[in-house]
Amino acid sequence: MKITSVECLVLDAEYPYAVVHTDEGITGFGECFRRAPYVSKAAIETVFTPLLIGRDPFDTTASWDAMFSAGNVAGPPGALQTAASGVDIALWDIKGKALGVPLYKLLGGKNRDRIRVYASSLKRDLSPEAEARRVAEFCDRGFTAYKMHSAVPGKIDDPTDTTVENVRAIKKLVGDDMEILVDVNGAYSVHHAIEIGKALQDLGAFHFEEPVHIRNFEGLAELSDALDIPIAAGENAYSRWDFKELVERGRPDIVQPDVVKAGGITEFERIASLVSTYALPMTIHNTQPYGSTAAHLHLIAGRTDFPYAQEYNIEHVGIRDAGSILSEPFEVEDGHIRVPEGPGLGLEYDLDVMRSRDRQA
Repeated sequence: MKITSVECLVLDAEYPYAVVHTDEGITGFGECFRRAPYVSKAAIETVFTPLLIGRDPFDTTASWDAMFSAGNVAGPPGALQTAASGVDIALWDIKGKALGVPLYKLLGGKNRDRIRVYASSLKRDLSPEAEARRVAEFCDRGFTAYKMHSAVPGKIDDPTDTTVENVRAIKKLVGDDMEILVDVNGAYSVHHAIEIGKALQDLGAFHFEEPVHIRNFEGLAELSDALDIPIAAGENAYSRWDFKELVERGRPDIVQPDVVKAGGITEFERIASLVSTYALPMTIHNTQPYGSTAAHLHLIAGRTDFPYAQEYNIEHVGIRDAGSILSEPFEVEDGHIRVPEGPGLGLEYDLDVMRSRDRQA
């Protein structure tokens, strides 16, 4: 089997998908991270495609190494790593389809049929009372955990921040029926993060995510030492080398890789193996409900070091909520998602619909 062509579709001008075609008629689909879709498109179609045409899609390690080498020459690894992630996922999708097995079979099997997910809210403008009502609503839908994104990213210690007040209101309304995760995207100084962290741990919050700037490893380590609440980080690490530095210098309690940012299936497996040598628990970063979610489910279904609820975006996502790009449903059921059983990723993409929603820059 040989790769004959590669395209990148940018759906609704936001969601980039790598689509890899082969001479045996098997097509693989892989999602890229959404924040720079046309960077991913340019990288895939002008940098990576010439490296991939004619290759055997089963040779995922060699293909990944070629893309990584090209990324080092052509630009920052982070910017091109997200594009390589989609291509790599598509190649693994092809392998599963060609062999007629779900992806988890190629990754060591599974020990659970469904994965618990938490409701990840991306709203930052909710009053304490409004956020508490929202948490109660998702509790009624069967979710057992909720992540709030609070503070003001891009600012440090902004006085309008109501993080503690929101958590207090949530706890007052739902008690311990929901685990509460707090993500501030690096919006605090070290001393203020310690102050907020102590308040959060007194309120029983589950974890405190990216409390300080993503490159302030010394500050992150200081927080881990000063607080009892678990410190989580990792969504802005892009390779096993990034994660090694994060773990050794920042010393987070929970590590958060993201398959559509950190190099796809191939590099995610390497990262998870690396982190496991430090005996640290992991939980995925995941804001995209289809390709990214399915890939993560296959990756963690057989592992025991992803013990917590995993992230699931509850905000409006066009490719899911404004007309699905799938021909078969792939949804949350009572706070869980089933690991797909179809070949490859196990998702039934409608390529005609996807092409009709491809938007040029």
